[in-house]
Order: sequence, then structure tokens, then C-alpha cells
Amino acid sequence: MIRVVFNQKGGVGKSSIATNLAAIGASREVKTLLVDLDPQCNSTQYLLGEDVTVVEKTIRDLFTHRGKGGRASYDFITESPFENLDLIAADSSIGDLQSKLESKHKIHKLRDVLRELEEEYDVIIIDTPPAYNFFTLSALIAADRCLIPFDCDDFSRRALYTLLENLAETQEDHNDDLELDGIVVNQYQSRARLPNDIIQELIEEDLPVLESRISQSVKMRESHSVSTPLVYLAPSHKLTQELEALYDEIEAL
Repeated sequence: MIRVVFNQKGGVGKSSIATNLAAIGASREVKTLLVDLDPQCNSTQYLLGEDVTVVEKTIRDLFTHRGKGGRASYDFITESPFENLDLIAADSSIGDLQSKLESKHKIHKLRDVLRELEEEYDVIIIDTPPAYNFFTLSALIAADRCLIPFDCDDFSRRALYTLLENLAETQEDHNDDLELDGIVVNQYQSRARLPNDIIQELIEEDLPVLESRISQSVKMRESHSVSTPLVYLAPSHKLTQELEALYDEIEAL
């Protein structure tokens, strides 16, 4: 199963959610691959920390890869420090490949490679850049399911409608098998009125808001700073439990 974590707005927690979901799966002995398509390299940094400087192969090598023949031929895969969790690292310079890949009609390249890698992994999770571009579209074409992180403010709400239109267009034109896990509310403040009002309005509009809520917490920043996903850093913390509840909810869909 290939899942993409997608929102074309920045700062909504895509990398934090993608990395922690991947780590939760790995901690449950689910063989998991995390694919970092974001040139900001946040998921890569989150998993590897200082070791990111020694990564020789990245997502750039996936898009220029020519061979076939199983896991051994894919030397752009990096083992993370965590058992059952591998990574295709991001590359800050990948943007300069975009026009070349578009001109060569490589929009299905990511899908083709990941479909082969499904023989080696139970779950593949893709972290996407904060834009609707060639790489994001490649991820949506490759994926079976899509999870949308949502930060409860009015700007995020306006962007959400455009995002859903782009998603529907992708389903119609490129990937009619793509299903929406739903919208996960991130950096949730339960006592604040505005977030709860916005969530209720989205529900009344029949948008697929998930029951899971991911709270705002300094523990997430601590997790980033030590390059250790929460399930390993603080397994009993409330935020970890919320992320595990999200994992269970989307797996049950």
C-alpha cells in the first residue's frame, strides 16, 4: 500500500506526520519505506540527523534510475537507524530536474519504481513538497491513498478547497484508484474556539474530517531536534498516542 501525505500549503505538519506514521508502522514490525519528495528535506533530516551529510543517493537517483530487478538494484534506498524503516532521501536540488522530467513525460516514473518496491515493503509513505507541481502530481499518481494534514486557520481552510479540487482532477485524469483517507487536524488546540468552529463547519460541509486530532506540543520539536520519532522517544506521551490513534484510524479505512 502506498500512501501520500499531501497539502500544497506549507507549515501544516506533512513531514512530522509522514515520518511519525512511518515510524509507528516500523515499530509494529511493518516493513516501511518513507519517500521524501520535499526539497526542504525535513523528513530526511528528521530520520537521519547528522548522518544526512553522508547520504550519497537520493530521490534524484530514483528519477534517473534505469534498471529493474528487485530491491538489490535500488541503491538509492538508505537504511534508517530504526528497524523495519528505510528511506529514499530528499535532494534540495531536485527542482532543477522538473522541466527535464516533464519534457520526457516521466510523470509515471515514481509510480513504476514504487510499484516494484511494493514487493519488498508492506507500506510506502510519501512526504510531498508544499506545492502542486510535477513531483506532487507524481506522488498522487503513484499512491493508493491520500492523507491531508490541516492546520485550523482561515488561510488553511481556503487552501483546502483548492487542494480538494486538484485532488479530484488528479483522480479523474490520472489515478481513479486513488482514495482519500481524510483530513487530519494538526496542531489542535482543544480549548480554542476558532479551531473547533472551523472543524464543525468542515464536517457540516460533508468533508471527510478524521476523528483523530494531533495536538500542538513542544514534544514534537524535541523529537525533531534529536532526530527520533515520537514512538521511540516518548511512547507514552499524549502526542504519541494521538499519532498511534491516527495510524489505527487510517489503517481501518
